[in-house]
Parts: sequence; C-alpha cells; structure tokens
Amino acid sequence: MKIPFNTDWSVKPKVSSFTDVVGSRNSGKPVTLPHDAMIEFPRSATDSEGASTAYFPGGVVEYTKTFDVPEEWRDKCVSIEFQAVYRDAMVFVNGSFAGQHRNGYTPFWLSLDAHLRHGEPNTIRVEARAHQDSRWYSGLGIHRDVTLIVSPLVHIPVNGVRITTPEIDDDGALISIATSIRSDDRRTREVTLRTEVCDENGQIVNHEKSTVTIAPQASTTVRQRLFVAQPQLWNTDHPHLYRARITLSDLNQEQDETTVAFGVRKLQLDPHHGLRINGKTVKLRGACIHHDNGLLGAAAIGRAEERRIEILKSAGFNAIRSSHNTASSAMLDACDRLGMLVVDEAFDMWFEGMKAFDYSLDFPEWWERDIEAMVTKGFNHPSVIMYSIANEVPEAGSGNGAIWGRRIAEKIRSLDDTRFTTNAVSSFWAVSGEILEEFVAEVSSLEARGVNDVMNAMTDIFDRITTSDLVTQRTAESHAAVDVAGLNYAEQRYKTDGALFPNRVVLGTETNPRQTDIIWGLVEELPYVIGDFTWTGWDYLGEVGLGRTDYTDKEGAAGGGDPDYPWLLAWCGDIDITGYRRPASYYREIVYGLRKEPYLAVFRPEHRGKRRLEMQWAWTDTISSWTWAVPSGTPMEVEVYSDAAEVKLLLDGVSVGRAQTGPANHYRALFTVPYQPGTLTAIAYDNGAERSRTTLTTASEPALTVTADRGQLTANETDLAFVALELRDPAGNLATSADREISVKITGPGILQGLGSARPVSTESFNTSRCTTFDGRALAIVRPTGPGTIQVTVSAPRIDDVHHEIAVITAEGLTLNE
Repeated sequence: MKIPFNTDWSVKPKVSSFTDVVGSRNSGKPVTLPHDAMIEFPRSATDSEGASTAYFPGGVVEYTKTFDVPEEWRDKCVSIEFQAVYRDAMVFVNGSFAGQHRNGYTPFWLSLDAHLRHGEPNTIRVEARAHQDSRWYSGLGIHRDVTLIVSPLVHIPVNGVRITTPEIDDDGALISIATSIRSDDRRTREVTLRTEVCDENGQIVNHEKSTVTIAPQASTTVRQRLFVAQPQLWNTDHPHLYRARITLSDLNQEQDETTVAFGVRKLQLDPHHGLRINGKTVKLRGACIHHDNGLLGAAAIGRAEERRIEILKSAGFNAIRSSHNTASSAMLDACDRLGMLVVDEAFDMWFEGMKAFDYSLDFPEWWERDIEAMVTKGFNHPSVIMYSIANEVPEAGSGNGAIWGRRIAEKIRSLDDTRFTTNAVSSFWAVSGEILEEFVAEVSSLEARGVNDVMNAMTDIFDRITTSDLVTQRTAESHAAVDVAGLNYAEQRYKTDGALFPNRVVLGTETNPRQTDIIWGLVEELPYVIGDFTWTGWDYLGEVGLGRTDYTDKEGAAGGGDPDYPWLLAWCGDIDITGYRRPASYYREIVYGLRKEPYLAVFRPEHRGKRRLEMQWAWTDTISSWTWAVPSGTPMEVEVYSDAAEVKLLLDGVSVGRAQTGPANHYRALFTVPYQPGTLTAIAYDNGAERSRTTLTTASEPALTVTADRGQLTANETDLAFVALELRDPAGNLATSADREISVKITGPGILQGLGSARPVSTESFNTSRCTTFDGRALAIVRPTGPGTIQVTVSAPRIDDVHHEIAVITAEGLTLNE
C-alpha cells in the first residue's frame, strides 16, 4: 500500500538542539510537499552565494511531520520513499537517526520499522542544506514527492518490478516482467504472483500466474513472459501505454499489489541509420532543461512538470536532456504520457569540484548508489532512451577519466542493457589544463584593441581547440566508453568525426541557440549525428545573465562577467519561466520545418543607437510586438523569420521592403521601419506566390484578462492551475508597453502558490500577492486545498478588477456543491 505523504509538514530554519530548548521554540511554517524553502529566502547582493545561484543565500532547514501508526502495522513492513531532497538529507524518526542521503536529485528509501511506536503518533524529521554547492539555483528542501509504503511481511519491494519488451514484430510483442519478492517473515512461505497486462482502455490483454516458495528473511525474483498480439507501440507521436497490475497473495488472502506503466517500443542505434525507434529513424529535436520550475523554485509539483513537457512539445521539441542531474519521476511520467524522449543525466562533476562544497566531495563514495537510484527510477519509463554519465567533466580528456567513464557506463549496463549511454563532453574543458595559459595570453594581447577583436579571437581560439588533434586524441577513449559521443558546443567536429571514427554515433548534447540553423542542417545531413540539444529549452533561475544583451556607447567596452544584483534569470531559454514562448522558439520551429507562417520579432527600441554586446547564449533582444511607447518615426529594427524563399513587410498595407529568407539566408531578414501605430504584416512567398502571412497590431487601451490553463482541478497536492494575467485590448492584442503592478487574491479551497513574471532583472519575490507585469504579462499559480470553487480576483491601477473561477473536484469527480 502506497500512501501519499506530502501533506501536513512544517518547515523551519535548522538550529541546534540547545537553542531549541533554551530559546523561543519555533514550531515551523505549515507546508505541502513538494516544497522549496530557498525560493522564500530574501535575495541580496552581499548576503548570498552570488550570480550563479541568482543571489539567493544558502541555508539549513528541517521538515517535521507527525503521523499516526496503527497497531495493526506491527506485523507490516513500513518504509518511506523520498524522490529527492536537496541536499545532504538527514532523516530522524522519533528522535532516532534513520538514514542519510547526500545527492540532492536522486531518490532514496528507508525502512522505518526499527523506529516506529505502534498505536500512537510518530514524528519524522528531515534536515536539508545548501551551501556553495551548485553552479545554478539549486533550491533547498524536500523538493520532490514523498510516499509512505506499508506492506505485508512478504511483499514486492519499492521499484521491485522491471519490464522489458525484448521481442517485437508485426505479429506481437513479448513482455518480459521480472518481479522481486522480499520476505521478512520467520518461516518459509508459499505465495501466488498474478500479473495482468492491461491496455489503455483497462482491458486485460494477457495474464500469468506463478506459485512462489520463498525462504525466511530472503529475496527472490520471479520472471514471467507474456505475449501481446498486435500491440500499440509507444513513440513520440502515439505514446501508447500499457499497465501491468501485479498482485501477490497467500492462502490467508494477505496481499500486496502494485501497478506499473510501460510502453512497447524497440530502440536501435548505428552510424548508418542513426537512432531508430520501432524501426524508424528519429532525429532528436532536443531541449536542455534545468530542474527548477520558475516561480515555484525547485518544487517538482506534478502538474508543473507535466505543463513544462506539454509546452516544450508544442514548441517542436521531441526530447529533453535533464541537465545536469537526474529528472524527477513526475517529469518522466509526463514524458511517458505525452511522448517526449529523455536523456537522463547523472552528474555535473566527478572528482573536480565546481564549488567549494559540491557533490565532488561525495562522488567517490556515493556515485554507485546514485547511478543505481537513477537507473532504477527510469527503468520502466519508455520515454527514457539514454543515460548521460556526466556533463563537461575535465576528466574526460584523460586516461583516468576514461577509466571512470567505462566504470560508470558498465555499471549502468549491468543494471539496464536496454538503453544507450552518452557523456556530454566539452572539448575545451577536456584539454584546458594543457592549453589554458596559451589561450589566456592570446586573448590578453588583444584586449586593448576592443571588444570585437577579443570576441572574434575567443571564438576563433575555441574553434581551433575544438577541432584540434589534441582534442581528438584526448577524448577518443572517453567517447569510446559510451554508446553515443556527446559533444557540447562542438558541431565543428561533426563531419571530421564521421571520417576519423566511422563507427561513432554523435549527439549534440549541448549547443548554442545562435547556431540553430547551421547545427540542424548538419543533423539532417549526417546520418550518424542523431540530434541536437539546445541550451536551453526553458529559462531558469541562476547562472544569471547568461543569455543577456549588454549595450554600450564605448568602442572598446567589453561585455561578459557576472551581471550585478538584482539579475535573477539566465535569460537564455526558448521559453521563459512562465511558459511563454520567446522569438528563438518560433525561429527554431521554422528551422525544424514545423511552422510555415513567418514570424515577426521587433528589437526593443530603448537602446537604439548603442552597440549590442550579445552573450554567446543570447538570442536577439526582440519581442513579437508592434506596441511601443516611442515617438512616431522612431527607426525600429524588425526581424522576420521564415523558411520561404522571400518575405515582404508591410506597414498599414504599404510595402516597407522585400528580402530573401530561407536556409541560404539563415531563415531571417532584417528591416528598418519608422514606427507608427498600426498594423505590421509579414508575407512569405515561394516562387512568387504568397504562402502565408503574420500580423502584429498596436494595442489600444488595455484591460486585464485572466485565463487559466484548465477550468477544473483535482483536489490533491499534485495539481495546479496556471493563470495567465495579461494586459490586452478588446481585440486581444497584448499591450507590451503598459506594464503595471497587479495584485491577486484567492478565496475558496486554494492558495496562491506563486506569482510573478519573466522579468530577468527584478527584486520582486514570487511569494507575495503583488507583482509587476513584464511585456504585458504575469503568471499566478494556484494550488487546490480541497474540493469546491476557487475564486481568483486580479486588480491593477486604473483597470477594473477581474474575477475568475476554477472548479476543484474530488478524485471521484464530485464538487463540494454536488
């Protein structure tokens, strides 16, 4: 029996026992998991860990929950599963130490039997800490789901079922199910294991029953092979899922039961066909993503994880890379349901640390357990097709690094030989120890000549290093240790690697969004290059200003370096932290061949006349709007993205100009247009004939609009409503130049879980009822607390209040009023 264990917790700063006893005892703040304590901390330019973690401070917190343990559990096995705690979790039950887990992203479970008091309340306490241990915003606390598991003495352990589909053809599929059984009884037992395989409609398509004799205090594995005729195959277009319902029972009718979702699909990999799923070659249109959920911080609430995958898929992606740590189970569930492929990544470092107290201190002792946890979590998920053993570890350029690469890859293969492995290697960092001094000297010699020379020189040096014989030699053994050579920012190697290593399969594990069209052209051209993962698909907290654009009037000024507080976001995602698609997303969709309409992107005019210094990960500083608070006649730069042969731009029906687009012109054209309110239209032409058009219209006086992503929620802690708060005129045009402060009030069975905008530089908190819109938009996240009707009231100066209702139903589908 699995019992959701996310409610009725409290959290407070961790203090010593002495302080708790002699000081004013703090009972803590009530919270519902998943929860991130750090997102509620005050940001500061000085009292924080700096730009990398978005100027949030670290800290130590403790979570506490009191729960009843019935007397009848005395003859049961009781354990608890944490999907993840950031970081260095210490777990106590009734004051006694129960276990520890160092990694902040991998799941773990603990037996509670030795510490429970039956027939009375019990208290569980979990300590977590974050301190100079991450290169990005980590969050702090129990940020993924928790489950209490109560089982009979003879039971199926946590994650005790492993399902594979080793044989698939036109007639059917063989489903191989390995079920672990554990006995904590003191006598030999005979039990019956019954397995039913059900399709998406709940119909049983096959079943099997096995008799099992198990010795006292022992474990065993039962293997069953079930044939399913004409199965519905799992793929990204049709993510069909089956369920195995497995019941363990004895003559006394005591039983344990579990249900596991799985997909029927076949993976193949070779340099001539690339990656094949069910016999069909698939190119990975990939998004690297960090683990945070924007306004929610690191909290991996189920609906938030699902919504991210929905939006990423609607934007043209068919794969994600969980950078640089293993994804949550909630996200993998969503990928299974929605048809999103996953490269699940284990580590951001091995022995060489990035921060003073990061995971490199734990890797030597914990790596094997964390690999086991990652693979066990992902084993039954058809969305998971590949495991990445590391990201940009400098050890990848050494023989010792290759030894460790083989060790980790072989560990994965011993646990799961049905999927592939990769290693996201940075050519630069793999050899930086040998060339860094020469690199610094060459760049320093150019500093006096101005930013353009420095930036061009750095790009040239990086390219030379990436394609050098030194990199070829130093990384060959590490690439050979895995199934797929993962290359970060090294598309210059794609063609040469095909000649040098004809049996190598290549994946762009991390790439520059500014090179999207060039890289995707190589992916389509070269069969052994199986895909591309851009940095990043979704914007994130920390590593602030990574994708920013600086402006200067000075010829010799240089960009780069850490941006100052209050920078908050990396600002390099195709999609912003509220889930709104930025211009780069539409450009990418056009390059992929998935969008035929042109797209209009207008440069922000407030910096006109200044020179733009764009960071490596920056897209152009544009938004899709023709509503600007500038005088008529102001020169405006307008980009048009299209895969058509040419585009024409019109302002109020009058031609502004015509330009070639398509692949030969990097899918874009640039126009300068004197601003005047009205309608801006881009028309795409092929062979002289109009194919499609897109229009932007200046917004008139706006009103508040409130739109929830769904009109009905379920009354449990995994659900959320994402409510878009926008300033739009009566025709629906977004008023991007009319930003103002708004306030949100929630009544009924719900709470305001988060409120904010995608503004990359801000001092506003996501944990208040007020925020300022950005480009005419903000987002409220509402979490249900029970069945009934939630009322959302949104207010803004000089605009009428807007009221919106969200129905919350019980699991049985009945509202409170019914």
